[in-house]
Amino acid sequence: MFTGIIEEKGEVVAVERTGGGALLSVRGPLVTSDARHGDSIAVNGVCLTVVTAEHDVFTVDVIRESFDRSSLGTLAEGSAVNLERSVRADQRLGGHIVQGHVDGTATLLSREPGESWDDVRFSLPAPLARYVAEKGSIAIDGISLTVTTVDDESFGVSLIPTTLKLTTLGDRQVGDVVNIEVDVIAKYVERLVAGQ
Repeated sequence: MFTGIIEEKGEVVAVERTGGGALLSVRGPLVTSDARHGDSIAVNGVCLTVVTAEHDVFTVDVIRESFDRSSLGTLAEGSAVNLERSVRADQRLGGHIVQGHVDGTATLLSREPGESWDDVRFSLPAPLARYVAEKGSIAIDGISLTVTTVDDESFGVSLIPTTLKLTTLGDRQVGDVVNIEVDVIAKYVERLVAGQ
C-alpha cells in the first residue's frame, strides 16, 4: 500500500525488453537506500517488485498486464518517474489509500497556469467515471490529488507549487498520457451495494 505522497523524482536508466514484458532499471537514491529484493516501489503509481537494488539504482520486472493498463510502455532511458516506497504501519497516511494497482490511463487535456498553482484537466475513461467524485481522491502517476471538478468525460485537479516542483506533473504537457487509480473505497462500496 502507498499514500500517494511522492518521495522523489527518479530517472529510468535502462529498459530491457523481455518477451511481452521488460526489466526496468530506475535511479532513485532515496527509495533505493533501504530497498531489498521483494520490496514494493511505486513507479508512476504502478506497484512493482524490486529484483535488485545496488547503489542508487533498482530493477523491477514489468509484465504485460502492467503495460496493458498503464503508461509504463512509453518509458525510455532518461524518462523521469515518480517514486514512492510502500508505507510502513508506523507512518502517517499523508495522502490517501493508494494500492499501486492502476485502473487505466488518462490524457492531459488542458493546463491553466495560475499565480502559484496550475489547474489541470484530464480525460476520464467511461468505465471509471462512476468512481470519481468532486472533492474525492484520485492518484495520477502515483500522486494523491483532490478532484476539483468532474463530468462524464473529464476531471480536473489543482497542482500546488510542491507538486509542480517535486513530481513529473510539473513537466506534463497537453496530450501526455498518465496513469490513474481511482479510490479503492468507491469500488468496494459499489460491489457491496450490488451484492445486496
